[in-house]
Amino acid sequence: MGAKAIFAVAAAAISLSIVAAAPAIAAPKAAENYVALGDSFDSGVGTRTYDSSSGDCRRSPVAYAPLWAKANSPASFKFLACSGARTADVQNQADQLSASTSLISLSAGGNDIGFASVLTSCQLGSDQSCFDKVAEAVNQARTTLPGRLDATYSKVKSKAPSAKVVVFNYPRLFDLGSCGLGGLSKAKRERLNQAADTLSGIISGRVSAAGFRFADIRDRFNGHGICSSSEWLNGLSWPINESYHPNTNGHSQGYLAAFKAAIG
Repeated sequence: MGAKAIFAVAAAAISLSIVAAAPAIAAPKAAENYVALGDSFDSGVGTRTYDSSSGDCRRSPVAYAPLWAKANSPASFKFLACSGARTADVQNQADQLSASTSLISLSAGGNDIGFASVLTSCQLGSDQSCFDKVAEAVNQARTTLPGRLDATYSKVKSKAPSAKVVVFNYPRLFDLGSCGLGGLSKAKRERLNQAADTLSGIISGRVSAAGFRFADIRDRFNGHGICSSSEWLNGLSWPINESYHPNTNGHSQGYLAAFKAAIG
């Protein structure tokens, strides 16, 4: 082999080794087709800022879902969460999912067990009447809610089989320190927080069975419950429907952070 041929072979080998050693360039990540389902904890009730076109659904531009969409520019974004939604309503929302939907968030179940009426009873009644109402809700959560959640998650999966689905539980609403004049007794707050934990356990189990991603919000709200010095939730408020829901900090620092962590 002549000197020129040897040089050409050597140069080719060096070139190939450089190409082989070069790091692979990752393909750009496809933009998400994101749909936000759920109830008032998803729609943004409690933030006091709503899109007028959303009517009684009270969808807020500063809820976690539109905050995430604004920061991440998904290929498409549908905000369907609605105040007062039960699991059956979330199933109806899921009719707007499709095979191209790639990311979904939701919470559901609190309205099915009448948690709003539980909080009203606890606000107005005695400790014992509060405990009785909580026990009724917990019994519903254990007996009827699992099947309703399974049906909801099954509908979501059937409509968007390839989507990443993030399901939130509900935060413990209360700090257990001094609550001031008009606040619930510590015993009531403890019992309501225990009920939230029971509900979370049920939701977590059904989420796992569905193969979805469970976004546990409780630890993020520790130290930020009602009666804390840094509340991420509204206590008893006016208008009354703002009560016992995450405020703007609850969405921007609590829910949004949990959503980001869940989707990686």
